[in-house]
Amino acid sequence: MLETLSTAGVPHPYWPRDLSIPGYVANDRSMHEILSFLFSVSGLFLLSTWVLTGRKWARDGRGQEFGVARRLAICWFAVCGFIHGVIEGWFSLYYDVIPSDQSFLSQLWKEYSRGDSRYVIADNFTVCMETVTAWFWGPLSLWTVFAFLANKPCRFVLQLMVSLGQLYGAVLYFYTEHRDGYSHSQMGHPLYFWFYFVFMNILWIIIPLVLILDAWRHLQQAQTHTDLAQKEKTN
Repeated sequence: MLETLSTAGVPHPYWPRDLSIPGYVANDRSMHEILSFLFSVSGLFLLSTWVLTGRKWARDGRGQEFGVARRLAICWFAVCGFIHGVIEGWFSLYYDVIPSDQSFLSQLWKEYSRGDSRYVIADNFTVCMETVTAWFWGPLSLWTVFAFLANKPCRFVLQLMVSLGQLYGAVLYFYTEHRDGYSHSQMGHPLYFWFYFVFMNILWIIIPLVLILDAWRHLQQAQTHTDLAQKEKTN
């Protein structure tokens, strides 16, 4: 593992190479352990929600079974609830001790910081953005899952709110690093840059965009129906 001394004299693998991380302690968990945990638990949430949305009592607003696309959307919000609430929630609470902490989730963040070192130095933007994500979009993601399963009238409003919040956060995330010249990662590295930094975050641009358009369409249809009903009533 490539390491260099920070300005504080502590060896670390992060970029820029002269980054100061006082008290940094290297992980004793392997990358494979950390990624296996993240994807296994995310997969468990996805699989459980997929099974749940396929039960006989699970129906959409027309009383029909959920289609594949709707089931996948609900699974997405369930996984978001876990990632936002637990993974990002941990960062929002312990960002100041993560460099020296050896708790599993702190080590997960130190591993991810190989792709974006702003997390290991508690950069102001990442702390604020992740705190909002954890405490707003995390619970609201789970509420969205419940709203669809229970056919609540607010389900597409929640989908629109959460997706807009996720999209806004992801755009700012990429844009702020772009303005920094992508200095917090090893530019072009297949794992740390392209997988950690780009792929694992661009999902929160692509999928929310699709869900925003989906919510827009359903809310537009609902408003059109309401307007027609009001016209008929006045006539």
